[in-house]
Amino acid sequence: MNKLTIIAIVGASASGKSLFAQTIYNELKDELGADSMTIITEDSYYRCQDHLPLEERVKTNYDHPKAFEHELLAHHLFQLSEGNDIEVPIYDYVTHTRSSEVEVVRPSKVVLVEGILLLTDKQLRNRFDINIFMDTPLDICLIRRIKRDLEERGRDLESVTQQYQKTVRPMYYQYIEPSRNHADIVITKGGRNRMALELIKAKVRELANQ
Repeated sequence: MNKLTIIAIVGASASGKSLFAQTIYNELKDELGADSMTIITEDSYYRCQDHLPLEERVKTNYDHPKAFEHELLAHHLFQLSEGNDIEVPIYDYVTHTRSSEVEVVRPSKVVLVEGILLLTDKQLRNRFDINIFMDTPLDICLIRRIKRDLEERGRDLESVTQQYQKTVRPMYYQYIEPSRNHADIVITKGGRNRMALELIKAKVRELANQ
């Protein structure tokens, strides 16, 4: 197998990371083949909390690096680079822990990894070939987050706004924003920035055709 290239897409919660990664995949899968690219989300690696009652799970600071099993993600990226399949955990946002199911991911030429805290971990940074930071204003991120969490994750407005004030915003300034210093590319205007999409698509196309 040819060398696998891993691209990290990082930014605040609801900054457009998932949209950016999914748009690249959707617009190139027919041209390059769906098996040429893979998307992995950092959220899948939230730690298992089965040992805690639900009322304790909701108190977890999900915007702190310790909330993620980054060591498992780093190991999985290494396994992919070695040509091995991996079993990615599936996280349940309603129960605040991992599902009993996993997703089998096979090696591909380009892996897009998106998440909020990927660049805070040195072990992970050593696995990435290209680091992209989504620089989206926090007020826009908050509006998107409220809409997403209410519609897709079974949350209510009070819990979303409380979490934002208590952990999301402070952790952004403590961990996420400083990690921008590790970025190779900074993208403004969110996941629909067409110029940025075409730039990264051209790079992915080049890598996939090597």
